[in-house]
Amino acid sequence: MRRCTWIGGPGMHAEALGWVARYATGEPVRVLDLGGRDVNGTVRDLFPKADPYVVVDMRPGDGVDIVADAGAWVPELGALYDVVVCTEVFEHAANWPAIVATAHYALAPAGQLILTMAGPGRPAHSAIDGQRLRPGEYYGNVHPETLRAVLQLIGFRDIVVDRQRNPADTRATAVK
Repeated sequence: MRRCTWIGGPGMHAEALGWVARYATGEPVRVLDLGGRDVNGTVRDLFPKADPYVVVDMRPGDGVDIVADAGAWVPELGALYDVVVCTEVFEHAANWPAIVATAHYALAPAGQLILTMAGPGRPAHSAIDGQRLRPGEYYGNVHPETLRAVLQLIGFRDIVVDRQRNPADTRATAVK
């Protein structure tokens, strides 16, 4: 049986990092990271020439530039990004379809969305530190077909949705 390899703790695991690495680039790009507070790893280093690399998260913390709900946040007029990444966030956000809409709005034409999240079968865990859920904290694994339907509805194209069983991940890329 293949085991999940965690990077620095229960937040960013090697499989999630590896998925984003498939689409990373050393070229100059504008990157928006939704929910990218560094709890247990970040994908920032996969985009070494990103300018800017902007992190929006609900909580202040390591690497956060803007404290806001990514499902309600609106980028400044004219601030378009080449890449939007959102890793290990959707299972913690009841409003994750609104985060998909934010990503679409923030992307430049032909910009790429890169996603990882807990899929069916992953145990519940806290968004704060990856441990047990706190009272009142939301958790819901995301089914690949539900994700695909939301991406299509919002207007993404060239959608690739991938489901892994060990660990139980849902991952996707799409183009605006």
